Amino acid sequence: MLQRVKALPFEVRQYMLITGNYWAFTVTDGALRMLVVMHFHQLGYSPLEIAMLFLFYEAFGVVTNLVGGWLGARLGLNRTMNVGLGLQIIALAMLMVPASLLTVAWVMAAQALSGIAKDLNKMSAKSAVKVLVPKESANANSSLYRWVAMLTGSKNALKGLGFFVGGLLLTLIGFQAAVFVMAVMLGGVLLLSLLRLKADLGRQKVKPKFSEIFSKSRAINVLSAARFCLFSARDVWFVVALPVFLYDQHGWTHWTVGGLLAVWVIGYGGVQTQAPKLTRLIKGDARALTAGWAAALAVLAIVLAMLPLTQVGWLVVGLLAFGVLFAINSSWHSYLIVHYARADGVSMDVGFYYMANAMGRLVGTLLSGWLYMAYGLSACLWVSAALVAASALMALALPKQVA
Repeated sequence: MLQRVKALPFEVRQYMLITGNYWAFTVTDGALRMLVVMHFHQLGYSPLEIAMLFLFYEAFGVVTNLVGGWLGARLGLNRTMNVGLGLQIIALAMLMVPASLLTVAWVMAAQALSGIAKDLNKMSAKSAVKVLVPKESANANSSLYRWVAMLTGSKNALKGLGFFVGGLLLTLIGFQAAVFVMAVMLGGVLLLSLLRLKADLGRQKVKPKFSEIFSKSRAINVLSAARFCLFSARDVWFVVALPVFLYDQHGWTHWTVGGLLAVWVIGYGGVQTQAPKLTRLIKGDARALTAGWAAALAVLAIVLAMLPLTQVGWLVVGLLAFGVLFAINSSWHSYLIVHYARADGVSMDVGFYYMANAMGRLVGTLLSGWLYMAYGLSACLWVSAALVAASALMALALPKQVA
């Protein structure tokens, strides 16, 4: 087996290492999200207070994507990826203190580090694909789409697994022991990454100025705005509102809530890996495809908002269908940003785009806690529908052709 891996082309081996790094990080990220939501709800925190615990996680992600893309272009993507792993280990270590010391401020600080870590890791992984994908192929765009879809889809499937792992570990061994296990696992991954990941991957030959962090491309700016609305639309019901609703209103246990979210995200990731095949079934240019898939998701979101919340079975089925359409939208967006990004300085364009993604998660997370506490899950779903519709309208300003 080891000899077969060594016989693979260098780019493929680097891609496998980056993907494995990203996978391991993602499991801990999903598990930590579930641990924090369920543990602090169990301690009596309100939905809005739980959402506030993630305020710095999302807010620092916005800054990290902007600055991280610039750092990746100057220092190399291997270094930014390894820094992300190291910061996640520190964030996990901060949560190992006695329960009496887990104040809101302390947890928010740990989540801030985790947010920085996650977006450094993600920006590095997504940018590296642009660097590693073969450019001489006649089907380079199709190949790039498949590579991006595989990386993104597999990551999200494992994030879903992380939700389940987090709920299960909380039930079996408790909060602090679960955090310790994850920190040890990431330590091993960081050591392997330091030894094997190519130095200077993705580093620009000419050092970019800090003022260049903001994209000058109209296509990237429009796509970033559409991404902001798309991810706000997901997180406004997914992050806080849904797990608290199922736990409080329907008596679900920690691990069953975690299990549902795991199935949702695993299925979402699986669909993302197949998105290149699914999007080819409907012909059209980039603008029409982007707006059309978002419009289909908006219609489904409206139907979900109209469902009676007492029928939890239908609600779950509807949210699973939402995950399928959302996965196609997300994967298509992820391909477009890597395609539109400059070959020299890809991390800066990708970083700017994922800054908008992080801003969308931040707004969605805060709305999830506030809207649910003030108006309930139904309001969260109506706002989700409005945000997806806005994403579809923004996509109409994209260039007509992909290439």
